[in-house]
Amino acid sequence: MDARQINAGLCVGRSDEPGLFPRLEALKHARFRFKTSFGLDELPREPGLILVRGARQYGKSTWLEEQIRKTVTDFGAGTAFYLNGDELRSSRDLVEAIRTLLPLFSATAPIRRIFIDEITAIDDWETGLKRLFDAGELRDVLVITTGSKAADLRHGSERLPGRKGRLDRTAYLFAPVSYAEFHRVCGKTLGRDTLTAYMLSGGSPLACAELAAARRLPDYAIEITRDWIYGEVAASGRSRASLLGILECLHRFGGTPVGQAKLAREAGLANNTVAAGYVELLMDLLCVAAAHPWDQSKNRMNRRRPCKYHYTNTLVAVAWHPARIRSLHDYQALPSGERAKFTEWLVAQELWRRAAVRGEESPEQMAFWQAAGHELDFVTSPKAALEVKSGPTNPLEFAWFPRSFARASLTVIGQDRWTAGSLRGVTLEDFLLAE
Repeated sequence: MDARQINAGLCVGRSDEPGLFPRLEALKHARFRFKTSFGLDELPREPGLILVRGARQYGKSTWLEEQIRKTVTDFGAGTAFYLNGDELRSSRDLVEAIRTLLPLFSATAPIRRIFIDEITAIDDWETGLKRLFDAGELRDVLVITTGSKAADLRHGSERLPGRKGRLDRTAYLFAPVSYAEFHRVCGKTLGRDTLTAYMLSGGSPLACAELAAARRLPDYAIEITRDWIYGEVAASGRSRASLLGILECLHRFGGTPVGQAKLAREAGLANNTVAAGYVELLMDLLCVAAAHPWDQSKNRMNRRRPCKYHYTNTLVAVAWHPARIRSLHDYQALPSGERAKFTEWLVAQELWRRAAVRGEESPEQMAFWQAAGHELDFVTSPKAALEVKSGPTNPLEFAWFPRSFARASLTVIGQDRWTAGSLRGVTLEDFLLAE
């Protein structure tokens, strides 16, 4: 069904009509079903604007269908309507579509909601909504939008100030399925392979279900991921070949600090400004984070020195990995150094996920520390740090930490559990389950 047919059903409250919510209908027959959690447990009743951004195929549209159906079920016919950004070309089209829906709201509707899926596919959508808010046409409406690119949240020039209502929070990043949820749903099926399967899935519900069912990522799941990013690169006027150069460097350097000049040189790009543009795009797509050196004396990041680039979507790392990882066996066959990179990326993904759920403004900005022959992979606050190891760990290895970081705690992620003063050893699974 297109948006017009869907809205015809919503207008009269036929929320159970076949074909109205295709993703929810498909979900009924799914063997593995995952609950989403990204900080928006319930939609507010107040009017305003909500922005939800997340990777493609991570469940945003399914969540949107759930919220539309719940709205109509709880509040009656004529309380919710739907638009698809992929069906609208410009802000003018968006304004006309919304104005067509406004008179259709029930006169007795206790709330009014318009759901717009993939609004970031519409050119200059911000101007369209600004026009409607400024005219007072949306004063009694809650507008919920989703999109697969977070550029409007990260550095959009038009943030619609004063037009988002009196909501406590308006911007959300659609987080991947947590390991705790994946373990709850698939742990009995996968057994000891649960952690590895989750690492390859990136928390994508589609990839999670396929790995749990067949212990293998189907080619179509990889192609969806690649096509999504290639499409965004093409839409931004950038080069696919240059993107491949950047991705190859991110895989090769892994957890090693690298400056943008070196990144540009190794990727075959003209200069560091060009390289920075590709990294920014990957950050907008919620795939990559930059970990900057931590200045301990000033308790802040130093953004002028070389940084580490972490994948915060391990499915993207899998999609372009030169070893063509598709199965659990493929991953186990990787050299230990490559598996160690994935472990660090998975920790970065989890830190990003938790920060996104909390509503932190820049979860893609992280920190690490190096000095006097020692290193900490993640400094999460002036009083807490993480070190990631793929093998056995021992508190004696980190006896230097209390002297270097007074009144701070260190969690070492490895194969062993132990506690020694401000030091604590946990397994990777312990860390992922401790939300």
